[in-house]
Amino acid sequence: MLRRKGEKGFTLIELLIVIAIIGILAAIAIPMYRTQTIKARLTEVTNAMSTVASAVAAYYQESSPNAFPACADIAAIQTNLGVSLAAVTRVSAMVIVAGPPCTITATVANVDSSVDTGTITLTGTPAADGSIAWDWSVDGTKVTEAYRPKR
Repeated sequence: MLRRKGEKGFTLIELLIVIAIIGILAAIAIPMYRTQTIKARLTEVTNAMSTVASAVAAYYQESSPNAFPACADIAAIQTNLGVSLAAVTRVSAMVIVAGPPCTITATVANVDSSVDTGTITLTGTPAADGSIAWDWSVDGTKVTEAYRPKR
């Protein structure tokens, strides 16, 4: 389009192209940002579970014969293992089922409506040398495999 001398500004086509590019970037970036935010919030849950798993491993090593503890709720975990979860706001419930294998199950809360009330499970299987191999799993309905911890 020809411009007269002294005219400044963008053409309508240029503005539409910029708006289209911004729209495409927003359509890709916003869902990715939401996923990363949920993963970051779930880190608090997995860190709390890892702390409890360390206490369970210490209990297992110190008990004679080697035995896993059983705790029905967060208060029992604090009483039996000495791990306080009062400051953890992203876990509504945590249960330890004695095994072997021992399972630590946490119910997610205050993360996002798409994953709240979902569960993450940490399963500990004792080895012949006395060590414990821990494996993560998720319920698959609320907390999907995309949010499962890598190790």
